[in-house]
Amino acid sequence: MGYGMMPMLLAADKEVDFSIHHLIGYQFMGQTVYITTSHVCMILIMATIMIFAVVARRKIMHAEEVPTGLQNVVEFAVETLEGFVNSSMGKNGRKYICYVGTLFLYILLSNISGLFGLRPPTADYGTTFSLALITFVMIQYNNLKYNKIGAFTGLFQPIWFLFPINLIGEIATPVSMSLRLFGNVMAGTVMMALYYGLLPLFAKIGIPAFLHVYFDLFSGAIQAYVFSMLTMVFITDKIGEA
Repeated sequence: MGYGMMPMLLAADKEVDFSIHHLIGYQFMGQTVYITTSHVCMILIMATIMIFAVVARRKIMHAEEVPTGLQNVVEFAVETLEGFVNSSMGKNGRKYICYVGTLFLYILLSNISGLFGLRPPTADYGTTFSLALITFVMIQYNNLKYNKIGAFTGLFQPIWFLFPINLIGEIATPVSMSLRLFGNVMAGTVMMALYYGLLPLFAKIGIPAFLHVYFDLFSGAIQAYVFSMLTMVFITDKIGEA
C-alpha cells in the first residue's frame, strides 16, 4: 500500500465512532466518575417506560366497555406476556411476570434505540453484566429457597470431585448471558458505525434503513427474547418440582 493512501485511511477512520463518550465528570471518594452516553440513554429509556406505564394505567383505570386504541395494545401486550411466561415457567410463572416483562421491555427498547439515533445501552458491557447479575441473584435466591442445603450439596453431584466444574458452571451464568447480549448488540453498533463513517454520502441514503431493521429491530428483538427466556429457564431449573 502506498504511503499516499495512509492519510486518507486515517481520516476516514476518525469518522468512525462507536465508543462511549464522557459527558460530565465529578469527584467521588477521590475518583473521577463520569456521566456517559450510556447513562443518558438508559435514563431516556427508563423515562419512556415509566411514562408509558403511567399513561397505560390511567387508561385501564378509566377503561371503556369496548376497548379501543391504547387499551387494546396494553391488554394484548399483557395477555401475550402472561402466555409467554406461563408457557415457560408453568405454575410458577405468575410470580415472575412483572420481572420478566420489565426485563424484556427494557432490553428491547435498549436494543432498538439505535433506530432513534442513540447508542444502545446494551452495547455497554456494564449494562448487560448488571442485568445478568440481577438475574443471577434471582436464580440463586430461588436455589436457596427451594433446595435449602441441596443448593450447596448439589455442587458435589454426581461425584464430589466435580465440585470445581459445577461451581464454575454456576459462576459462568451471568458472564455468558451478559457477553451474549453485549456481543450481538455491540456487533450491530460497530457495523452501523462503519457504514456511516466510511461510505460516501450517496450510499447512506435509503440503504441504512434495511440495515437498521436487521441490526436494531430484528436482532434486538431476538436478543431480548433469548435473555428473557434464559432467565426463565434458569430460575425454573432451580425451583424444580416445587
